[in-house]
Amino acid sequence: MEWLVTLIGAAMVMIILRDVFHTLWHPTRHGGLSRFVMTLLWRLSTRGRKSPRAAGLAGPVGMVAVVATWACAMAVGWALVYWPHMPEAFSFSGTLKPSEHSGPVDALYLSLVTVATLGLGDIAPSADWLRVVAPLEAMLGFALLTATVSWILGIYPALARRRALALRISQLRRAGPATAHLASDAGAAVLDQLAADIAHACVDFLQYPESYYFHDGLSDTSLALNLGHVADLAERTRRSGHSGARTAAAVLATSLDDLATVLDERFLHTRGNRQQVLSAYARDHAGR
Repeated sequence: MEWLVTLIGAAMVMIILRDVFHTLWHPTRHGGLSRFVMTLLWRLSTRGRKSPRAAGLAGPVGMVAVVATWACAMAVGWALVYWPHMPEAFSFSGTLKPSEHSGPVDALYLSLVTVATLGLGDIAPSADWLRVVAPLEAMLGFALLTATVSWILGIYPALARRRALALRISQLRRAGPATAHLASDAGAAVLDQLAADIAHACVDFLQYPESYYFHDGLSDTSLALNLGHVADLAERTRRSGHSGARTAAAVLATSLDDLATVLDERFLHTRGNRQQVLSAYARDHAGR
């Protein structure tokens, strides 16, 4: 029975490590703990469209919740590894009575101290295998901290790129008559840049799928509200007489198709065409 509890704790730690790996270094569309937490908070914040502020908090609060879940689950897992072997496999400081400090709370305390790399030393492993295993928890705790920092440093630049793209599209839309005719070399260059930026957004959604759950508001920085205008530009320019502009418009349309495919497979699941997917994306982020 003791080793069964230990194996359950080890399995819990492995599940968390797998989730961290797939969230940060090998994103997949198969879900996981982090995706579940982010999706749940997003749905709760947007249900009934209570307020844009609630939707705006979903992403940041979701990241905090995911990291807290990782840390707590890892600490509990390691506590289950330690608890069945207390007190005989541990040494205690002179002020502690082993028989009084060998419960689940003490195991959790030891796990938290270790994962936080504090190393207070009042309870320490004495069995040979625990003296090897326990430092691994400290290493994993440090790795989790590093992974969290790298996650934050990666996801916010991705959000900045997405919002900059939305602002660029909004500027083209507000320019009105000045961009009514893109059948020129300059127009082809504009469309080429839009296609490249949309490709970057597509990669960001693949690499940082949690960025989908960050609300961009209802303004010019909302990509969900502005993508429809890009589709109109591409369709209008593909019928022009300028060969370079037609080529650029075709590439832009293909970029939009790729983005719609990623959005639908990862988040929306409409199984519709590009227009239906982009409309669903706009409704999910702006309630329309």
